[in-house]
Amino acid sequence: MKIFRLTLAAALLTAGTLAATSAQAQAPLKIGYTDVQYVLAQMPESKQIESELKTYNDQLAAQLKSKSGEFETKLKAYQQGGPTMTDVVKADKEKELQGLQQSIQEFQRSAEQSLQQKQQTLLKPALDKLQKNIDIVANENGFTYIFNSDGGGSPLLLHAPKDGDISDLVLKKMGITPGAAAPIKSGPVATPAPAAAPAASKTKTKTKK
Repeated sequence: MKIFRLTLAAALLTAGTLAATSAQAQAPLKIGYTDVQYVLAQMPESKQIESELKTYNDQLAAQLKSKSGEFETKLKAYQQGGPTMTDVVKADKEKELQGLQQSIQEFQRSAEQSLQQKQQTLLKPALDKLQKNIDIVANENGFTYIFNSDGGGSPLLLHAPKDGDISDLVLKKMGITPGAAAPIKSGPVATPAPAAAPAASKTKTKTKK
């Protein structure tokens, strides 16, 4: 997959170079770039986004911890009372524990998806503001195209001169003094995984001849 991406990027780069060469005779072409994560992390909205994401994550983690605690309590009761349980009661308890374990796993998957959606919702206004200011800076400085130098692990921009970086210009346009800041991240809802539920026991019925 990485080889395919690099090959595709090279093809696009070659096509872009040819297009730029032919376009130079018609109009000047000026290409710039910015690190979206670098700019976004320094916007004042980022602290509020981080705070709301942490609160939401803590709420989900508390619910998951409560579900895990219920499972552990019932599992312990099952283990302690196992020798005195009838086959019917034992099978019923095992079915209940397996259902609880499945519910916990489904909740964890749902919580992680919900956290990602929450992050996207919170980031949208900030990203819209960032895009608006990128457009303004690009127009004011005569840039034809602006690329993102941080492509989420696979940067689109592999090499460029420093004077093409408009990150600090965008920050200044928003009234922010450029400086290093950590990017906004949302971690998965993390709690200890519950112990495995016991396998359902098979009840044998003996018939007398």
